[in-house]
Amino acid sequence: MEAIHMSLGVVVTLVVVALLFDFMNGFHDAANSIATIVSTRVLKPHHAVIWAASFNFLAYFLFHLKVAATIGKGTIDPSIVDHYVIFGALVGAIAWNIITWYYGIPSSSSHALVGGLVGAAVAKAGFGSLVTAGVLKIIAFIFVAPLLGFFIGGLLMVGVSWICRDMAPRKVDKHFRRFQLLSAAAYSLGHGGNDAQKTVGIIWLILIAAGMSTTESEIPSWVVFACYTAMGLGTMFGGWRIVKTMGNRITKLNQARGFCANSGGAVTLFLASAFGIPVSTTHTITGAIAGVGTTRGTRHVRWGVAGGIVWAWILTIPCSALMAALGWYIGRLIL
Repeated sequence: MEAIHMSLGVVVTLVVVALLFDFMNGFHDAANSIATIVSTRVLKPHHAVIWAASFNFLAYFLFHLKVAATIGKGTIDPSIVDHYVIFGALVGAIAWNIITWYYGIPSSSSHALVGGLVGAAVAKAGFGSLVTAGVLKIIAFIFVAPLLGFFIGGLLMVGVSWICRDMAPRKVDKHFRRFQLLSAAAYSLGHGGNDAQKTVGIIWLILIAAGMSTTESEIPSWVVFACYTAMGLGTMFGGWRIVKTMGNRITKLNQARGFCANSGGAVTLFLASAFGIPVSTTHTITGAIAGVGTTRGTRHVRWGVAGGIVWAWILTIPCSALMAALGWYIGRLIL
């Protein structure tokens, strides 16, 4: 541990950068929570982001910090963490988020952060610094989370279609406009409960490296509050470039399909958070939307768009890791 080399000023700077990443996470991933209710015109965009941001923050009161623990001590060896590692990890994650936001690519902020941690840690101490079981679990859920979302969303859509088989379409839409608000709220709770905790874990690592906390200590409540607040504010500003891709380019959504997609994604996020698994909200909702679209027949899903998104999933961890390794070297020069 290199606590003696980390001044209070450096700690404050890194915490601020981590909160900036958290803000960008909310900003980048706002589309995941609001795309369905915006594209189906249940809410106007500025109302939708306020709705999503509110439930992002309410997750503060509902979820245990198992995901934060995985990031804080289950991805890289906490003993090798110093301010250069944290700086590199955050630079890599933020750089990849900016690139993918600019091009409207629904990539994963979560995996950008994991890739950042891996790249910076390997740059400093080699592959032995990785907690292999934790990293492999996260990589496995790159595929498991969207598949769960796909099957749960699809099953819900089949159930809804059967229940509403004798109802007039206008009446179905009227009911599911209300239900879609609830499913979007549930998804935003899951988003906050999983994603905000990743930055909680990063700040905890900073405090551990600075000698201000230990892996056995409880995470300070101010850290948790600050992270949920930063994510909620980021969501309020919304990543509009990605909303169109998520809302209608994968498959055409109506109120019932939007409800099933958000509900399938929300269930997946709740399960992952309960087991302390950092998953991608982007991957999860993409899988759920595709699953809902498939119930109408595979031709109703634009697999080319989905395939492009999958490539972004595959590239996120290695690309952010490379950027983080470069950030680690830059940090050594300027910090």
